[in-house]
Amino acid sequence: MIRELKTLIAVAREGTFAAAGKRIGLTQAAVSAQMQRLEAELGFALFEREGRHARLNARGEQLLVQAQEVIRLYGNLSAVAVDPAVEMRVTIGAIASVQRALLPDALAAFYRQWPGAHTRVIPGLSMELINLVDAGEADLAAIIRPPFALQSDLRWTSLRREPFMLIVPRAVKGNDWMELIATQPYIRYDRASFGGRQVDRFLRRKQLNVREICELDELEAIVKLVENGVGVALVPQTATYRKWPAKVRALDLGHHVFHRDIGIVHRAARQMSESAKRLLGLLEEQAQRDA
Repeated sequence: MIRELKTLIAVAREGTFAAAGKRIGLTQAAVSAQMQRLEAELGFALFEREGRHARLNARGEQLLVQAQEVIRLYGNLSAVAVDPAVEMRVTIGAIASVQRALLPDALAAFYRQWPGAHTRVIPGLSMELINLVDAGEADLAAIIRPPFALQSDLRWTSLRREPFMLIVPRAVKGNDWMELIATQPYIRYDRASFGGRQVDRFLRRKQLNVREICELDELEAIVKLVENGVGVALVPQTATYRKWPAKVRALDLGHHVFHRDIGIVHRAARQMSESAKRLLGLLEEQAQRDA
């Protein structure tokens, strides 16, 4: 369309298709073909043809004014200075434990390297955040690895593996984790989350019956309940809990241990913005430092 509009302006200035063609380096036939194509796209005639002359009609005169403005704006596009900070925009979804431990340091490094950049962090469960990336509403999602294959255009980058442990109130005696699960009130990690599903599958596989009193997703709240002596719970040892609270004991599951994998869901590198790729790299670096 830009080419045809430029030719229209040349015809208006020169008065004939032949003269316009000579001015812009086209044959008369090529100019005529462009004008016919433009009229066909617009759905109305632009010229009143008189012999070899092509005079713009009323609608053609109106279009000429608009065409000159369009060409002016088009010509200025390359002169527009782009503020690098405007380009540095990243939307990242993140589960709560990543927001508390891994993400803040990575974001701090991101802002040190690119002052003025803008990020948006969306909280949620892993499944919800995958859907945001799939729908193009988020660039990255820091989540628990899903128990199913990702869509073909999505990728997974692993960050860390977190072992599950049984946490019990310090006042509760005994080190047999199986017996404690079976006999103590049990606080369940929400089965709507990928991590909670892992726990549920583990309990069923080991044929462990629990006396469940509460089910919730927030790991910090679960630890707090155990700290207050409410019950026991199977939870992952996140970066936040390298050291457990004083009133909590953590029991290793030995060779029965299982893990939750934390990582990033994103699109293939060629489909990611430069800023998203840079933040992904910083998250990987932070995870290695925390290991």
